[in-house]
Amino acid sequence: MDPKLEQPPEVPLRTYVDPRQPPQVELHMPVVDVRSVTLGLLAVLAVLAVLRLASGFFIPLMLGLVFTYALSPVVDWLQRLRIPRALSAAVLILGVLGGTGAAVYSMADDANQLISSMPEAATKLREALRKRTTGPATPVDSVQKAATELRRAAEETSAPDRVRGVQRVVVEKPRFDVREHLWTGTVGLASLVGQAVVITFLTYFLLISGDTFRRKLVKIAGPGLAQKKIAVQALDEINAQVQRYLLVQLVASVAVGLATGFAFAMLGLKHAAVWGVAAGVLNLVPYVGSIVVTAGAMVVAFMQFGELDTALLVGGISLLINVVEGYLLVPWATSKASSMNPVAIFIGVLAWGWLWGVWGLLLGIPILIAVKAICDRVDHLKPLGELLGT
Repeated sequence: MDPKLEQPPEVPLRTYVDPRQPPQVELHMPVVDVRSVTLGLLAVLAVLAVLRLASGFFIPLMLGLVFTYALSPVVDWLQRLRIPRALSAAVLILGVLGGTGAAVYSMADDANQLISSMPEAATKLREALRKRTTGPATPVDSVQKAATELRRAAEETSAPDRVRGVQRVVVEKPRFDVREHLWTGTVGLASLVGQAVVITFLTYFLLISGDTFRRKLVKIAGPGLAQKKIAVQALDEINAQVQRYLLVQLVASVAVGLATGFAFAMLGLKHAAVWGVAAGVLNLVPYVGSIVVTAGAMVVAFMQFGELDTALLVGGISLLINVVEGYLLVPWATSKASSMNPVAIFIGVLAWGWLWGVWGLLLGIPILIAVKAICDRVDHLKPLGELLGT
């Protein structure tokens, strides 16, 4: 037998360990992982900076893509009826623009009256709040008011003797410059019209292109068949989920508009149809639109009825409609349609709202849908897709 096999195994020497001292453990930091995380964080910050600085380019582009997803099913259906895509897209876009313009023109008078009554409503509301906080005058209040008036009269009579020789200075406010306000309003209107024209033409060109860009994206996805298959699956999922989300938003906006208009008409509020249209349109802006409609309806209701309780009733009904729709039905339907959890949707909408303002609130959920569809199919991005998913 080999003598080496007969030797007992070596036993390590016992070392004294003080139980009162914490264990001495050496931690080896993964330098490569730290560098990767740092580079990833810098890349994310760079992307956010580019999106913020180039918002004038990305916002019209994203709006054009969203409108394309909304209108492409109609154009595809017309194409199956042997109608050319160029003609059907042009007729559809002109019809949408014409219908929007006709609706705005038909309600312009009511909207102008509503806007012109806002200052008067604010004044009445301020007076009512002041009366409610101060309450009815008591005899002590009357005596104090009389004493204050007597002291003020005495000061006015003795003031010329004490401040003789002092020159009075009057600060005049700058005069209203019509040209400056016209120039500012014209520039803002021209910018808005320019962006609308850009979005319209971008949507038209995307609609007439059909699946050209889809085939190009699949072609450049990779040389292998597996990469092309993954790209096709991601594009199909983005298309289906964005269209389902837009359908949910359309149904919810119509429901909110009808419910708001009907409730305000039953309460006797003037311009109920205008409020219904405004509630339906502003419902597309998450969280902010409902606040604007509720606050405006309260002010107008107080101006019309002259009672703060009635104004609170109108605001409460509007808030109830928006809470049931915006915090119960739509998050549940959106979560089902996009396979995303409501917490991720809420945080994502806030993040895009911080980045792009109102446009970010409108475009946040479609962008998150596209991001999740891509992350679910890329190996090193699957944790992010799992975080966004249900």
